[in-house]
Amino acid sequence: MTNQLSQVAAADGGGGVPDARELRTILIAVSIALMAVIASVSGLNVAQTHMAVEFSASQNAVLWIINIYTLALAALLLPLGAIGDRLGRKPMLIAGLVIFGTSNVAAALAPSVAVMLSARVASGIGAAMIMPITLAVITSTFPEEQRGKAIGVWTGVAGGGGILGMFLSALLVDVADWRWLFALPVVLVVVALALTLKSVPNSRERAAHSFDSVGALVSTVAVVGLIFVLQEGPERGWTAPAILISLIVGFLATVGFVGWELHRRDASLLDVRLFREPGLAGGSLTLLVVFGVQAGIGVVLFPFFQAVLGWSGLLSTVAMMPMAVMMMATSGLAPLLAARIGARATMATGILLTGAGLALLAAIVSVDGGYLSVLPGMVAMGIGMGLSMTPSTEAITRSLPREKQGVASALNDVTREFGTALGVALLGALVAAGYRNTIDNKLDGIPQDTADTAREGIANAIETADSAGSHAQDLVHAAQQSFVAGWQQAMWASVAVMGVLFIYVALRGPKSQDPARGDDAEMVEPVASR
Repeated sequence: MTNQLSQVAAADGGGGVPDARELRTILIAVSIALMAVIASVSGLNVAQTHMAVEFSASQNAVLWIINIYTLALAALLLPLGAIGDRLGRKPMLIAGLVIFGTSNVAAALAPSVAVMLSARVASGIGAAMIMPITLAVITSTFPEEQRGKAIGVWTGVAGGGGILGMFLSALLVDVADWRWLFALPVVLVVVALALTLKSVPNSRERAAHSFDSVGALVSTVAVVGLIFVLQEGPERGWTAPAILISLIVGFLATVGFVGWELHRRDASLLDVRLFREPGLAGGSLTLLVVFGVQAGIGVVLFPFFQAVLGWSGLLSTVAMMPMAVMMMATSGLAPLLAARIGARATMATGILLTGAGLALLAAIVSVDGGYLSVLPGMVAMGIGMGLSMTPSTEAITRSLPREKQGVASALNDVTREFGTALGVALLGALVAAGYRNTIDNKLDGIPQDTADTAREGIANAIETADSAGSHAQDLVHAAQQSFVAGWQQAMWASVAVMGVLFIYVALRGPKSQDPARGDDAEMVEPVASR
């Protein structure tokens, strides 16, 4: 208890416990801030062609404009989450919002690729200051009996916000100019900043140990190395020298980080010993897989809507909305179910439903079946992911002490980013491999140059179909059928992964209360100040 008292979150001033209205405003503020960050992850995907034309940029440069934001965000989550715990969560959130908003304005006005890249790096830094603090504010401010519901709202925004952000971005591209994409996060930042200044309380850790600078640096190197591999591997090739070097550096830095944190023990950036607890291990693994599957689904659904069904980018994002809506709705309901049947049973139910949705996507998808052949699977997946994500997030935050909630939130976010990168890379590779293996047997009579182009992907096949002469329709149909075959291969592999995860969570999932966090009665509440 003495150690807990020495580490308790300290206030910067007076102020009582927020009432119901104030808590609602706090939740709105952090949810809007989180939405700005999440929308910026996926929003630029709909403007790749526009950026390439305006900047006369290669596809690789355009992908770097998109990916460098996520790279900077993921790399700095843990260090900045820990700094926020020490310096104060409200100041860190305000600073992050200012940096994030300013850099998005700079990106909107960027005259060149170099300026755009710099603005996106700055945006990633600001996002890394915002994202862990939004969850840490909830866990350090809301009373125990209301915390689960608030985390459910946060999780719903984190899970469904990307699809919603992509829809709004596609709408802006259709009705205005691609540079107006940056207006959405700027508007959200302005609203979040106003609410934060007025309503969000401050709390911070009274540190008993010096900041773990070595751990922060090594963790940054590890995350940059591994995320770079997952982002660039599919484009450059998994055996490219840069990819292999990055993999080795990332792996060695990860091993070094674990060793250093075990050496630092209670003074560590992240006490890796806590991964022996079912809550932290089970929650982290579930988020890794669920967010990986969610991101990977985008790899197959958007090409299906656009290349197979022939829909526009805007209509394709609208088609994804049922999954996002169900995910956000069930994320809010998950705490109620967990209170009745327990966190482990709720997570297992969500994982089971997600696996069932993937099985439906694999079993009944067809070119002729169109949207109705994928809708049931999308709905089941949305419900399942919503039920599994909220208790997983709460299990992670429960596993670390209250004064380390910035680190707990950052760990939750890093896991999410790793899962996203992993899902896109692996499911994308499975779809591509299945497509190539299938279409190879369907190119008889197609000119060689056209056939070689068609093997690169369904979009390439459709674009070059006119050069196939009388076989044009046959080529388009073959490409569509081959894409569905690759889709089914990826979905069945995902079902197998969800099956393994279900067994693990059913046997080793988090309990209602984890010993690392302890009963709230044993913890000293942080005093809120504004």
